[in-house]
Amino acid sequence: MEGMIISLIFGYLVGSIPTAVWVGKWFYGVDVRNEGSGNAGATNTIRVLGLKAGIPVLLMDVFKGFLAVWMVPYFMELTNAGAIPPVLEIGVAAAAVIGHTLPLFAGFRGGKGVATLLGVGIGLFPIAAWVAVLIFAILLILTKYVSLASITAGVTFPFFVLFAFPSPHWSYDVLSVFVALFLPYTHRKNIKRLLNGTEPKLQFKKKVDQK
Repeated sequence: MEGMIISLIFGYLVGSIPTAVWVGKWFYGVDVRNEGSGNAGATNTIRVLGLKAGIPVLLMDVFKGFLAVWMVPYFMELTNAGAIPPVLEIGVAAAAVIGHTLPLFAGFRGGKGVATLLGVGIGLFPIAAWVAVLIFAILLILTKYVSLASITAGVTFPFFVLFAFPSPHWSYDVLSVFVALFLPYTHRKNIKRLLNGTEPKLQFKKKVDQK
């Protein structure tokens, strides 16, 4: 039981690391939540601060999700908890994403969880996750809409998990379906703008002076 509790708490806390907020404030004197789309994620960081700031934010947010599920076996071994229940990994994955969207260290105002979900996916469904990344990249190149690319990759993800690359346990299937529901929910404002033709395309900030 101790290993499960530690894993869940760690998942939430590591997910709560507000990379975009800290990078913006520490190096640029800017809270990205008050600029652009107001989202504390890599896309808005790139829009507001440029690639130099956005790429590290993206990588760190992906790593958060991966680290959360990767550490579960170590916590279970540390507490002599025995076999790892698959549902625990799903719970830790969910905790990490919740941490990203409702971060303890940033006033519970976070991002939409796309990058952290990708990290979780790489940790639990590596092949299906990279296929989803490919779909995201293709759509982003073709449309320049990050939101559309993210939603499409998320909605198609469970099809790869369920049919193309079957998972070892039903709980993983449930998580893949959760991804397909979660991303459209967190992007509901983007969906309205896409339908209205007012969704901004990805444009890169040329230069932002550091502090």
